[in-house]
Amino acid sequence: MDPTLEFVFQISVRFASRDRVGVLPSGVRRGYTPTSGGEITGPRLQGRVVPNSGGDFASWWPNGVVEFDARYMLEATDGTLIVIKNRGFRHAPADVLKRMEAFEPVDHREYYMRVAPSFEAPVGPHDWLTRTVFVGSGDRHLDHSIFRYFAVR
Repeated sequence: MDPTLEFVFQISVRFASRDRVGVLPSGVRRGYTPTSGGEITGPRLQGRVVPNSGGDFASWWPNGVVEFDARYMLEATDGTLIVIKNRGFRHAPADVLKRMEAFEPVDHREYYMRVAPSFEAPVGPHDWLTRTVFVGSGDRHLDHSIFRYFAVR
């Protein structure tokens, strides 16, 4: 049976800064982007991103690929705390990457930004997150990113 996708929610994550550690011996540049808040909207989950609850430890590969490894807390409208672990990739043609590195506005259709999140939620109304496979797409902006999440059915 072929899987289908169901849109379940969107997260707009605000960032405090984008810090880069530098080039490692492997040639990868490491960085950290802390979360400063955000909103969750959608048919299956609503709430907020808990400010200062984590961030993204990104890796910039020598070939221009950015690998995401983010972890932070979400709070559903009923007060339930949920951990999101968001891994994924972003890449684009060289001219688009140059504009992105300069933080110029770039339409999300000009680059690839996909994630595969997993969640840790306590037993209760949101534990469906812990037993569902998700995929998502991202739209990067200067001070925030928007992620749209889909449950694989």
